[in-house]
Amino acid sequence: MKKCVLILCACSLWFVSCRSEKEKTPIKRDASAKIKYATGFQLTRRENGTILLEVSSPWPGADKKFTYLLAPRDLELEPNSLQVDVDAVIQVPVQKYIATSTTHIPALESLDALNSMVGFPGTQYVSSEKARILIDSGHIQELGANESLNTEMTLALAPEVVFGFSISDQNNSYKFLEDAGIPVIYNGDWTENSPLGKAEWIRFFAPFFGKEQEADSIFSVIERNYQEAKQLATRSKEKPSVMSGALYKDVWYLPGGDSWAAQFIEDANADYLWADTPGTGSLSVSLEHVLERATDADVWVSPSQFTSLEEMLGASSHYAQFKPLKQKKIYTYALKKGPTGGLIYFESAPQRPDLVLKDLIHIFHPDLMPSYQLHFFSPLE
Repeated sequence: MKKCVLILCACSLWFVSCRSEKEKTPIKRDASAKIKYATGFQLTRRENGTILLEVSSPWPGADKKFTYLLAPRDLELEPNSLQVDVDAVIQVPVQKYIATSTTHIPALESLDALNSMVGFPGTQYVSSEKARILIDSGHIQELGANESLNTEMTLALAPEVVFGFSISDQNNSYKFLEDAGIPVIYNGDWTENSPLGKAEWIRFFAPFFGKEQEADSIFSVIERNYQEAKQLATRSKEKPSVMSGALYKDVWYLPGGDSWAAQFIEDANADYLWADTPGTGSLSVSLEHVLERATDADVWVSPSQFTSLEEMLGASSHYAQFKPLKQKKIYTYALKKGPTGGLIYFESAPQRPDLVLKDLIHIFHPDLMPSYQLHFFSPLE
């Protein structure tokens, strides 16, 4: 049974009804948003002007989905009019909210919704110039860590919603806020495996601010740019072999063959040396395994967060055995940081996969875009 959420507003009483034994009338739906790549959420616009948001992948391996009803502020809902069990009813457009992941910020900024953000955990990791102005001015308050939000301050800010990021259903801070009547809307953009699937979560945010058309337009441009770049990459007759990751203690961590990172390499027309391995997350392998498979790789991308070749060799002399280090063909996202040290790649890359792909195409096939300037990646010196 889903929790009841009671939201009081000045003009009316908004209800979320618990599951009852009575038979409900079928929901009248008139349109579903055409989500093309994302697999973790769906949007349905109903005939009465409300929108049903269903999040099926709030975190990896989730065994339940969350359902939210977004209702226009000027629409009066009768208690028996919902016709569906929901986790929260939200009045839209939202005027005050809290975000919890830096990956939320580029989409919210693109939708011109940053001014409605009143709090964020870990503001030191935020790189967006516009968001930093709001943080430095005190408009966006620091709320501690996502896993242990400062709930007292959060309640004082009185957000209408919290856009939550969670790795499981064990976030006690979120449970406390929900019990206090503040809806937590789970955003699972990071669980998507395809580059365009991650970027399409801008459509998740859009109806909270009445910006569906803007989101469609923004995503269409990203999608077109990505597909055009992918097509450009096929013109190259060369298909360089690519390695990734680095050692941590005695274990080498690298992307699985079904991961977001592996998809980028494939779409950039290169041969990821672990493309045949299952898994959407990180693989844990031995140094010997990597030496056997990748000693003669052509390019090395994303070698952890090393910022120089000297730093790499200082961490492990074994790196000197790999051809990409000998030929200085190692590329990292760790050199480009925001004003307070946050990595720009972690914040912006999920929203701009077209730029990530263009970076990799330029790295793997420099002749295809000779005048292109790298956006996220830089060569290690």
